[in-house]
Amino acid sequence: MPRYAGAMSPALDTLELHPAGDPVASVIILHGLGADGSDFLPVARQLDLGPVGPVRYVLPYAPERPVTINGGYRMPAWYDILGAGLDRAEDEAGLRESQRLVQGLVDREIGRGVAPSRIVLMGFSQGCAMTLLAGLRAPRRLGALVGLSGYLPLVATTAAERSPANADVPIFLGHGRGDTVVPIGLAEVTRDTLRRLGHAVEWHEYPIEHSVNMDEIEDLQRFLARVLAAG
Repeated sequence: MPRYAGAMSPALDTLELHPAGDPVASVIILHGLGADGSDFLPVARQLDLGPVGPVRYVLPYAPERPVTINGGYRMPAWYDILGAGLDRAEDEAGLRESQRLVQGLVDREIGRGVAPSRIVLMGFSQGCAMTLLAGLRAPRRLGALVGLSGYLPLVATTAAERSPANADVPIFLGHGRGDTVVPIGLAEVTRDTLRRLGHAVEWHEYPIEHSVNMDEIEDLQRFLARVLAAG
């Protein structure tokens, strides 16, 4: 029976959902702006990856920082949001800092005995941006990248900075057609950019807003079962 545990990475607090046996795969789930590590515990609990073997879910807490678009109020955030044009005025320093933190989570799972090819980076909204930023630049081949209701940051540097090791990493992108926080057009640009760079993108859209629904969870479960079985 899975159990919850608090854990500490070198730089981030995390929640963890542990399997009964030794994990053969890890799914790292990055929450969105203003949320916390517990935000996607319900989704982790709904995913049934039994055929893959024991899976550990790692749900980190983003650092707290002032967020410009919210009047400078401090909240959990992977990076600052400088304005409504998410892909135009970007907090590159914050993005780069969190990229290092996310890579640290990956390295920690490798150090705990999980093969890189059986580690999935997954994120929602800001967490999606960090998944794509860090995952495409990860030095060792990961199992998959999952981006929900988000977009690709630092587009101009992606081609030059992406890692050859993750040139063929499977990518799942899911988005709500009614999303007013991250408009679906921005996600479509992300999809098309990644495909133009040669990445394999599995695209899904849903009749929802800035959220996740059961259809998306079921599609995600099928995707994870497939890519982790192949890993």
